Amino acid sequence: MSNAIVAKISFWHRKKPPVSSLLKQEQSRLAADAIAAIVVLLMTIGTVFVFSASTNIGQEINFQKFYDYPGLRQIIFFPLACLIMYIFSRINFRRYSMDRGWYKNPVVYLLLISIALLSLILVQRFFEIFPKDGFIPYRNKHYRWLQIPLGSFTISFQPSELAKWMTVFLIASLFDKFGDEIKLFWKRFVPICLIVGLIIGLIIVEDFGTAALIALISFLMMIISGVKLWHILPPLPPACFAFYYAIVSSPTRINRLTAFRHLDKWQDTLNYQPNQSLIAIGSGGLLGKGLGQGISKYGHLPEDHTDFIFSIIGEELGFAGNATVIMLFIAFIILGIFIIVRCRDPFGRLLASGIILTIAIQAAINIGVVTVVLPTKGIPLPFVSSGGTSMLLTAAAIGVLINIAKNSQSLPRPQKDLSE
Repeated sequence: MSNAIVAKISFWHRKKPPVSSLLKQEQSRLAADAIAAIVVLLMTIGTVFVFSASTNIGQEINFQKFYDYPGLRQIIFFPLACLIMYIFSRINFRRYSMDRGWYKNPVVYLLLISIALLSLILVQRFFEIFPKDGFIPYRNKHYRWLQIPLGSFTISFQPSELAKWMTVFLIASLFDKFGDEIKLFWKRFVPICLIVGLIIGLIIVEDFGTAALIALISFLMMIISGVKLWHILPPLPPACFAFYYAIVSSPTRINRLTAFRHLDKWQDTLNYQPNQSLIAIGSGGLLGKGLGQGISKYGHLPEDHTDFIFSIIGEELGFAGNATVIMLFIAFIILGIFIIVRCRDPFGRLLASGIILTIAIQAAINIGVVTVVLPTKGIPLPFVSSGGTSMLLTAAAIGVLINIAKNSQSLPRPQKDLSE
């Protein structure tokens, strides 16, 4: 009888998780909830200020064409982004790994779709197979968007945003699948670099900033994953030459760099936008002019509701508003690092690192451009700038990050099928 009792007690202790494990799991869940709250707060700030920046007292809004107004569009994107974030937070993050084979991984198919769309955009650049105001519109001297008609209105979609996130997911899944085999230079490492290089090559002609961002994130993810340094060094010279050629072959990019080096010149032409950005931020003072009271949005600051939304926040809420946004991003990064450190799953750890890096670098570049610390470049402020493609895809990535935080401590890692 005593042996049976001892056996039951031993079985109970084997099944019951250690207290430390339960504590770590609870801490990861709290970090995930905190990240969700920060993201929702940033999207709320973005929705309010996109509406403020895109409307003025002299504008009459036709609600039958509400989708034509950036501020009203953002009001729709905000709850939709929250819903997408919740949905992806409920899906096991290992579904995006290569455990079940590449043909069952949705990332592969989404990446192929993005490559096909980017190729179509590149064809439009050189052969113009569609009208300039048609399926692939010509905006701001670039072909970057697709216009998808849905009844009485059209939806704009930016394939480079999809390609950016799918590259992050693909690198994490491939490095997890190959494991130590990634040290095989020609068999494993080079093919991955060729895939990333193809994506960057398709984007760099029309969107230099996003291409450079993808290259930087890919490079950092490879370092985090433990790739040998002498594997990373050989691709750097041709990559640097490609980016150098992309800069010198574009008069617009050369002019931006020249203007950045001489901020005191061409303030009515090349340096007009950076100059107006500094005026907007400086005129806000400590507490700002008040919500909706800014004047830069009345045609003074181009792209005020997209790339330069941080300037509008500074003008209307002052240094306090800008500092709040920066502190929210810092808190997001700290919580993200906490999740990465606590994650026990190698795939989840690398994928979470890619998500945090992507958002952190984008935020740093955007704020650097707006404050004229960096040359002008079209990188939006995550969660805050106007743009449905960016907000919805980034919200989906945050949902995956939340799932990693909540499940990586409790879910056992699936065994790989050795027959594949």
